Amino acid sequence: MQDCSKKDIEEMLGEEGINVLYLYTPMCGTCQVAGRMLTIVQELTPHMTFRKIDLNYIPDLAEKWSVESVPCLLIFRGSNIEQKIYAFHSVPYLYETIRSIS
Repeated sequence: MQDCSKKDIEEMLGEEGINVLYLYTPMCGTCQVAGRMLTIVQELTPHMTFRKIDLNYIPDLAEKWSVESVPCLLIFRGSNIEQKIYAFHSVPYLYETIRSIS
């Protein structure tokens, strides 16, 4: 999962289908663990698009989406947020949650 830019996010919001956006901050230890978990989930769901971005670079979008903390996983259908996840629990939990939306 590679970092994306604000422009990439705006393009993503114009796409159809399910898109997954992972919000993190670089100094967050929990974010590091969550990122590794998502890397595994991404391998299990190659038909879905995963992106990540440092929350510090998109404060306006974070406010618009009412992001309360990091790590945060936003699952979009088109430009609408289908689900917002803060507690990542486990790889199976993330996999099943994401899979149930698609």
